[in-house]
Amino acid sequence: MIRIFIGYDARETAAWHVLTHSILARSSQPVAFTPLALNNLKDVFTRERSPLQSTDFAFSRFLTPWLSGYQGWSIFMDNDMLVRDDIAKLWALRDDRYAVMCVKHDHQPKETVKFLDYKQTAYEKKNWSSVMLFNNARCKALTPEYVNTASGLELHQFKWLGDDGLIGELPRRWNHLVGHDEADALAGNVHFTVGGPYFAETADCDYGDEWRAEKEAMLRVDQRSK
Repeated sequence: MIRIFIGYDARETAAWHVLTHSILARSSQPVAFTPLALNNLKDVFTRERSPLQSTDFAFSRFLTPWLSGYQGWSIFMDNDMLVRDDIAKLWALRDDRYAVMCVKHDHQPKETVKFLDYKQTAYEKKNWSSVMLFNNARCKALTPEYVNTASGLELHQFKWLGDDGLIGELPRRWNHLVGHDEADALAGNVHFTVGGPYFAETADCDYGDEWRAEKEAMLRVDQRSK
């Protein structure tokens, strides 16, 4: 069973559901989805919202190992993505030498504003945490208490590991940054990090037609003939 935790924000409900459909439609193995919705985590996640965070799940993502009982492996993904290949291929990259695995972007955003008029910020390891394979038993530092109190940079720059050597590298195709990376027909997972095709301002972004086609496929209902 591939355990997948996906950030949930009520302002992007359609994005969450289209992402899960894109995974289901292509996966060769059983998958289990957990939405990281704050209304489901209110007894655990007590952190006040930061004026710098653009999504509800900016910090709750780091509860994934705890929610997994610190056992086995789990995948975390932002919701503003579209999976274009079998998620089992990403799952097969798990390597027990590492505590967490991600695409190690050198992302220097040129824009100053991103979706919903939130300020764009730049920092070391930006977007590394938007797709993570957690080796849960090696991430026990991520307790609810720590996630609720650590600084944003401590969390997103993986300072809780104490050693960057514990961060394994995933192929870039599993976190392709739309609008920053050149369009790639082989991208396994595309990330609408500046704004997805579900926003009017970014409707014409790369892979936008694919996202809309996925949405239509998700809404399909075959009528039984009489």
